[in-house]
Amino acid sequence: MADEEEREFASPPCSLGEVDPAYAGLDGAGGLNDWRKAERERLIALRMAIPASDRAELGERIAAYLEALIGDPAGLVVSAYWPFRGEPDLKPMLARLRERGAITALPVVVKKAHPLVFRQWQSGNRLERGVWNIPIPADGAEVVPDIAIAPVVGFDPLCYRLGYGGGFFDRTLAALLPHKPRLFGVGYNVQAIPTIYPQTYDIPMDAVVTEVGVTTA
Repeated sequence: MADEEEREFASPPCSLGEVDPAYAGLDGAGGLNDWRKAERERLIALRMAIPASDRAELGERIAAYLEALIGDPAGLVVSAYWPFRGEPDLKPMLARLRERGAITALPVVVKKAHPLVFRQWQSGNRLERGVWNIPIPADGAEVVPDIAIAPVVGFDPLCYRLGYGGGFFDRTLAALLPHKPRLFGVGYNVQAIPTIYPQTYDIPMDAVVTEVGVTTA
């Protein structure tokens, strides 16, 4: 495992990622938005087709790579997420980080078109239903993460993240500047795509972690 942790994994480059969106037939906001919507549907279906028992095993592989990237978590605020629609479950990893001295947190959608906030949370803390019925901390104090881990719907070799389309994560990162946390995207290897056709508002991850390793731009 030690040798693997020192390796850098990346998806092979693809010339499609260098093509202008207009050349690919995606010129105009409508073309790109329609393409991203179709990709989201395709990639989410791929993710949800992975059997639950397999997702649990893959999630632990992802967590091992993440913990190696994080290093000593003592005193760090680490935010992850509550898994939704087949996303890797990192709750066991958060518990381990907490035992090693981290402050753990979950993101909360306050309202549409606003940045997320992050609330402290650990296993056993009270939860309530948030947007899309995803559990969120009911009472946790708001914190600013040193490390923010976000699920990806898709990702490309430059570590740009295709999300759900609400813009919450990019809006949040812009609000946190210049004190940007370390950003780790997580997903499964089947979610790799040649490019998301990044726009000016898209902010790349520092790394994207899957069950096969770590991609860095």
